[in-house]
Amino acid sequence: MEFQQEIRGFLMSRRARITPEQAGLPYVGGDRRVKGLRREEVAMLAGLSVEYYTRMERGQLGGASESVLDAIARALQLDDDERAHLYDLARNVAPGSRRKRPQRTSPITASVQQVLDSMSVPAVVQNGRLDLLAANDLGRALYADLFAMAQQPPNYARYVFLDPRAKDFHADIDEAKNQLVAILRATTGRDPLDQQVTALIGELSTRSTDFSTLWANHNVRRHARGRKVVHHPAVGRMDLAYDDFALPGDPHVSITTYTADPGTPSADGLALLATWADTRKQPQTSSDEARRTRPRTP
Repeated sequence: MEFQQEIRGFLMSRRARITPEQAGLPYVGGDRRVKGLRREEVAMLAGLSVEYYTRMERGQLGGASESVLDAIARALQLDDDERAHLYDLARNVAPGSRRKRPQRTSPITASVQQVLDSMSVPAVVQNGRLDLLAANDLGRALYADLFAMAQQPPNYARYVFLDPRAKDFHADIDEAKNQLVAILRATTGRDPLDQQVTALIGELSTRSTDFSTLWANHNVRRHARGRKVVHHPAVGRMDLAYDDFALPGDPHVSITTYTADPGTPSADGLALLATWADTRKQPQTSSDEARRTRPRTP
């Protein structure tokens, strides 16, 4: 029933944002009691009966064919991420789909860490829950606040919504919040049996009014590539491009890299970040060396 409510909320929210004019429907005078399109208008645009579309909007997506889902996606003007989410929702209510979620082994192998360490740019490994599972030295330096959090592995959504330092770190904290909620929404559609995701959403909904408000919008986004402007406490403002590279064997765990355009102040900032990362390691290195060279007492 809860997952059917997820389907209902998503389809209704997409329907509410489209006006008849945007859908290419003729203008009809008089007051409209609904925001956006009516169910019968979506059904007409998709070539479906009103009864069939109404059942689907009530959560009965199981068994819908690819052509029907495509027709609904076109009628609701879904983008690529929203279309993929619709397919995820339909797949997870199909007969026999709600089987027990298999246990997953850690994707962070020694070879994955070697790949991270070989990179000359900040890099982190994150999952769909937005946990930062691993990083190279530059990645840890970029997200120093997160990796210093008491609860490990650090969770990016928990940091942005619950840690006051996040507002200073992000040039546009509202955009960051919108994006993270949309990513978590996509994750729940893809893997509704992930109890850790469910627990995280429950925690954030309880502790953050901003999160619960944004969660009700049912916006969806896949984390793939984009730009992020941050104010790092040690090196200042950086405008960074990020790219995701899925790990083999688990497409929902990815390496995210951060780069800056050559010759820009942001590129200088990354160079300064590397220097700062080295200085953070030196005290520990010096301490280790001192322990190795300290004379042993008889």
